[in-house]
Amino acid sequence: MNRWYKYVKPYLPFFILGPLCMIVEVIGEVVMPKLLSVIINNANDGTLTVASSLSVMGLMILTAALMMIGGVGGAYFGAKASVNFAADLREDVYARIQQYSFANIDKFSTGSLVTRLTNDVTQLQNFVNMLLRMALRSPGMMISALIMAILINPPLSVVFAVSVPALLAVIGIIIKVSFPRFTRKQKKLDTLNSTVQENITNVRVIKSFVRQDFETEKFETANRDLKDTGMSAMKVMIFMHPVMTLFMNLTVLAVILLGGRFALAGSMPIGDLSAFLTYVTQILSSLMMVTMLLMNSSRAMASAKRIREVMDEPLDLTDADAAQPDLPVREGRIEFKNVTFRYYKNSEDSVLTNVSLTIPAGATVGIIGSTGCGKTTLVSMIPRLYDADEGEVLVDGVSVRDYSLTNLRDGVGMVLQKNTLFSGSIAENLRWGDQAADDDAIRQAAAYAQADKFINAFSDGYDTLLEQGGVNVSGGQKQRLCIARALLKKPKILILDDSTSAVDTATEALIRRAFREELGGSTKIIIAQRISSVREADMIVVMDDGRITGIGTHEQLLADNEEYREIFYSQTEKEAM
Repeated sequence: MNRWYKYVKPYLPFFILGPLCMIVEVIGEVVMPKLLSVIINNANDGTLTVASSLSVMGLMILTAALMMIGGVGGAYFGAKASVNFAADLREDVYARIQQYSFANIDKFSTGSLVTRLTNDVTQLQNFVNMLLRMALRSPGMMISALIMAILINPPLSVVFAVSVPALLAVIGIIIKVSFPRFTRKQKKLDTLNSTVQENITNVRVIKSFVRQDFETEKFETANRDLKDTGMSAMKVMIFMHPVMTLFMNLTVLAVILLGGRFALAGSMPIGDLSAFLTYVTQILSSLMMVTMLLMNSSRAMASAKRIREVMDEPLDLTDADAAQPDLPVREGRIEFKNVTFRYYKNSEDSVLTNVSLTIPAGATVGIIGSTGCGKTTLVSMIPRLYDADEGEVLVDGVSVRDYSLTNLRDGVGMVLQKNTLFSGSIAENLRWGDQAADDDAIRQAAAYAQADKFINAFSDGYDTLLEQGGVNVSGGQKQRLCIARALLKKPKILILDDSTSAVDTATEALIRRAFREELGGSTKIIIAQRISSVREADMIVVMDDGRITGIGTHEQLLADNEEYREIFYSQTEKEAM
């Protein structure tokens, strides 16, 4: 409860005023049948006068007005409380997800996290709103109406001793059956969201391989599973209402049969019988409200459990207790000491095995090797996108674990293998590198990245809006925008992960020259498939199967490293062809 109270506390007045307003409405609903019975009894006895009827009518109008104020107030404060509760909770869940490592995200899947952040939080919001409107209203109405019914005719009230326990037993069975069904429904919704997200994100690949039919069938399967699971859950709800109505009608019928005898015998006025029937309806209606609340709570409990899983997931990468919060990356010297890493901790196969490497500050280093040999994983250790299982990674002689994540990543710029741009203008995307950068700085960074020319060719220039993922620019243009973004950051360490593969060699040469001129004091690590991309580097690292098999300049490796020679001659032969 402490976890949820955190989101209740700032809005405690709303959480208090909402139920209190509903109590006002309950009092009115209980008083109204009694006032009506007075008029009916007086009319039946022949004692009804204009003055007495007007006074009772006045009380009924006043009661109705108070009920309206209470109902509107309860709905307003309930909405205020639940919406704010959900907004704060959603912010915290989002902030938690932002702290996740890649391993944490892989555990849940992106689609599941989206569902938990949206649909599951909404389920809790709806439950809080319903709880505030019914938590006191339903029990209050049931208890008050029961007391009034007993006061009117205690013997007749015995019918509740049969109907209420039977109804509660049915409610218990319904809740027990419904909870696992709603849990399964949320999981099916995860699957559907993941399918939709994957299809929309990769729509170009789907079209290029003519896989629309396959993906449509895949979506239809996920949609059908969600429909079937949803229907399974809704069947409980469908079954519940007729059962509740049956019990209500049977109870009303019993009251009419028994109460009619009392009325005929003269021991129960007609007005009291009318009021008693109203109280029967209120008691059973309040039980229906409680049932709806419990049904909603079963959904909310399933969603709350899923949200707790997100919030309680241990973070793989956090600031260590010994981290120095004010320590920045100053020079950019990097050292790997006997680093071993596995994606799956229980696996015997390691992605990196006993890797040791020292990169001087300000050096330009190329890393080359076959696909899947561990190049990207190795450089991902520098900004702590992953942590080594064994060994240590040092920056400026300090373990990366001893930096705060913010300072460490501020000192490292990355242009990833998969280039990502965001919805917004080109200028807004480039300012990810430096939020305070002025227009001249943005243009200069774009010019260094050989992006200024094609940006100016757009009618809106730097104000051109990019669609989600930057799908309205080419692969080469996307790469150059991402390089410009990294240049604008002016990091002490710049990592380029195969980031010029979509540009021609002449443009790539101009970009490398910009690195030397603009980031002369920064350490530059270039992962590439083409030897021409790293040929002029101060040091080239050759990797194979998670190990370093050679270190040196282009000439040294060409003379001493067989693997490097094979790569070089294979690419030379292709160029000659």
